[in-house]
Amino acid sequence: MGWWLVLAIFLYFACAALIIAEVFVPSGGLISICALACLVGGAAIFFREGRTYGWIGIAIAVVMVPSVLVVAYKIFPKTRFGKSVTLTPPKREQGDAVPDTPELKELLGAEGVVLTPLRPVGMCELSGHRIECVAEGGYVDKGKKVKVIEVESTQVTVRVIEES
Repeated sequence: MGWWLVLAIFLYFACAALIIAEVFVPSGGLISICALACLVGGAAIFFREGRTYGWIGIAIAVVMVPSVLVVAYKIFPKTRFGKSVTLTPPKREQGDAVPDTPELKELLGAEGVVLTPLRPVGMCELSGHRIECVAEGGYVDKGKKVKVIEVESTQVTVRVIEES
């Protein structure tokens, strides 16, 4: 193996290192351009040694670049810098989840109170659960009593109960 091939392999490793650096260091694409130059230079050297070496170098590049990107993005959120610049997903409590359709079907005919104005969608308390509901007739003020008249998939439709 000639020193040209060693240089081509070095350029490929430099390309991988620069791709990882681009993920961690904001450079406006300058590091990516350097990585691309290393990749093209390495491929050119491989082709200089022969067609077979060239195509093997291209195949390695096709596998290497996406693999390095995937690994870098998997590692990034776990670093101290990554933790400081990425958002953490909200923690959901068991009671916050939307009930399954069979549970919602049980609410048919249930009565409850409007927690937020229905415009026509808002929150109601039905059978001790906060459920997103759709008003049958448009706007409904907070505090009004409602009754579930229809459950379609996860959409609960309510009607205002007229107080007498």
